[in-house]
Amino acid sequence: MAGRKNREHSSFEGSKVIRLEQNYRSTGTILDAANALIEHNTDRLGKALWTDLGQGDPLSLYAAYNEIDEARYIVERIKNFFAEGNAYRDCAILYRSNAQSRVLEEAMLRSQLPYRIYGGQRFFERAEIRSALAYLKLLSQRHSDAAFERVVNLPPRGIGDKSIQIIRDAARSSNQSLWTAALKLTTEGGLTPRASSAVSGFLSLIDDLDVATENLDLAHLIEEVIDASGLKAFYEKEGGEKGQARLENLEELVTAGQTFDPDDVPLFDDAVQPDMTLLDEFLSQAALEAGAGQGDPNQDSIQMMTMHSAKGLEFPLVFLAGLEEGLFPHQMSMDEPGRMAEERRLCYVGVTRAMKKLYLTYAESRRLNGTDRYNRVSRFVQEIPATLIEEVRSHEAIVRPAYQTSHQVKRVASDVSGTEFQLGQKVGHAKFGEGVILNYEGHGQQARVQVKFEAVGTKWLMLSFAKLQPI
Repeated sequence: MAGRKNREHSSFEGSKVIRLEQNYRSTGTILDAANALIEHNTDRLGKALWTDLGQGDPLSLYAAYNEIDEARYIVERIKNFFAEGNAYRDCAILYRSNAQSRVLEEAMLRSQLPYRIYGGQRFFERAEIRSALAYLKLLSQRHSDAAFERVVNLPPRGIGDKSIQIIRDAARSSNQSLWTAALKLTTEGGLTPRASSAVSGFLSLIDDLDVATENLDLAHLIEEVIDASGLKAFYEKEGGEKGQARLENLEELVTAGQTFDPDDVPLFDDAVQPDMTLLDEFLSQAALEAGAGQGDPNQDSIQMMTMHSAKGLEFPLVFLAGLEEGLFPHQMSMDEPGRMAEERRLCYVGVTRAMKKLYLTYAESRRLNGTDRYNRVSRFVQEIPATLIEEVRSHEAIVRPAYQTSHQVKRVASDVSGTEFQLGQKVGHAKFGEGVILNYEGHGQQARVQVKFEAVGTKWLMLSFAKLQPI
């Protein structure tokens, strides 16, 4: 940009650069933080924002134990904000990755706070999530016509619209499900040889997946379905920011399966019916989350959005969530200076969306794709002068606990309640090998245990599915 500046002066002699530096929106503290942050991008003409609105409050930094604690803290602050007479619409939660919204959405639903995803969809409404859930639905209920229609040719497997219409007509005429009609057409004829082979392959895929995942816990069942169905490879080929966002959402679905607890208090009264399997309970909860909670356009609602969607908007209260190395800045930007500069500009945009109060939050431990990852605070936070930041809780005073969810109970006894296992015991798993039990929650075969495996790291497993063997 320095070269660009020189070219401007040489091309237009006597010209004068006028910088539009006065800001009419944010407090001085917020602008000072933004100026300090963006100064680390050297390839720019440069300007220093200022305001006559006064310095205002310092930025608040919260170091959460994990993403659930982070969401809880944000909800508490919003409740206080509303109790002081402010409107929900004056509050925004910004995040780098689209997948971060799931835990935040659940926290909003549990607290009965109205919210809207600005410029996007709720987690369980996103196309890639609905497709993965459709595959899971077919494992549980072969005769779900909606699930069949959604994924029979996704990823594309050579089943055209004409073939699908033949299956629909056959199902309607015989008053059967699409699954039953498709099975009959592939065995008795009615489709072209090519289409028949493709449909038969799809039916076999579902049957084979059902057998292969029979003894897997919910999270690994979801992971296997995403992989074996071809959805993961399909979105990997899409590439770019959009493809990456879809993959991150699918990874978050795995995490949703791992943190799902059938013994937890359900979000909705009708989420659980008698004799439902764990998978059915999860699918029911997902369906209800997709259909409830988001405020209508005219309702006073908390605004949730990615940093990219926030450009041009302003809010009295703003939360920047997930300020961790590898998440924001994103892992893909680490080795490319140009992309790192763009990440910093994006953070600058996020900071300057705040008018009066800005909270910065990060999770010391975040569960991604079924694995707990321990994170350092983002460099962007460290690039803001400490004099502008008030730490809500001393980072040094935090003792990292085992991963907790809202329903977890701290244990004193060493036995895993109602089972033959103990904390610290070595166990074996058919897929993950040997590991050590670190923590647990629940009772008996409905308990979940946290096991640190030598090969794959730490994972939470349902005892009823994991088939752990004492060593």
